[in-house]
Amino acid sequence: MSSKRKSKLKKRIFMIVAVVIVLLLVVGVALQPKKTSYESVDAKTGDINTYYTFSGNVETKNRETVLSESVLQMKDIKVKEGDIVKEGDVLFTTTTDDKIKAKINGEVSKINVEENAQVMAGTSLMEIVDYDNLQISVKVDEYDMAELKVGEEATVSIGAIDKEVNGTIQSISKEGQVVNGVTFFTAVIDLAKDEDVRVGMSAEVKVAGESAKSVVILPMNVIQFDNNNQPYVYLMDDKGKVVNTTITTGINDGTNVEITSGINSGDVVYYKDNSSTTSGGFGFGGRNGGNNQ
Repeated sequence: MSSKRKSKLKKRIFMIVAVVIVLLLVVGVALQPKKTSYESVDAKTGDINTYYTFSGNVETKNRETVLSESVLQMKDIKVKEGDIVKEGDVLFTTTTDDKIKAKINGEVSKINVEENAQVMAGTSLMEIVDYDNLQISVKVDEYDMAELKVGEEATVSIGAIDKEVNGTIQSISKEGQVVNGVTFFTAVIDLAKDEDVRVGMSAEVKVAGESAKSVVILPMNVIQFDNNNQPYVYLMDDKGKVVNTTITTGINDGTNVEITSGINSGDVVYYKDNSSTTSGGFGFGGRNGGNNQ
């Protein structure tokens, strides 16, 4: 074999050996156990307040559609659209000198007839709306019924005017309606008078639920759940190793959770930096399903 061919063979062998070494290094690195990266947060003492929220639209408590009770002919229309009337005020007179009066206090929103017009029985003559006494009707899930009480205060947020208005639960229906297999009851919330609020505006009603004062709290995303839905967190032991620690949870507000046992305020809790959500489940505004003590 010539010296030239021997040189080429040595180069090929060297290249093969180099490739094998590189592959072995890559495989070795890949097979090494990955080190888990943790973030940390301190358990703190704080307050948690829960709320129940419902959606609805502003409506008036009182509205009258003035109807003709018989065939008649109009003589005089005593009011115009936009006028404020009181119960008992004369709205129309007829050619037979009969007087048609308002039955509620409110504003004349629409007049449907003209003077000297002849109308049939049951004809809509006028609409009167009470814009001073407004309310909202909301659907309440049967499982939230126990948390609502007649006379309880509520906060009503109206997005269209970026405003919160005080409200009071005026009534709760005694008979529910079944919608897609879920039973709902109707709660009516009276609104405090506010000139900016208009009939038809959409609103969110917020009613206070449970609360816990000066308790140990943690962010929801640091809590894990095992296969039995038992909550736990990661703490560091005396040897510097991160270990599972079982906890008991109380109420939560959708962001923070009350910790009733397992850790103390000031404890450093670790969590995996790729864990954006809990592996179990919390019911918003309530307790963890496995810990309803």
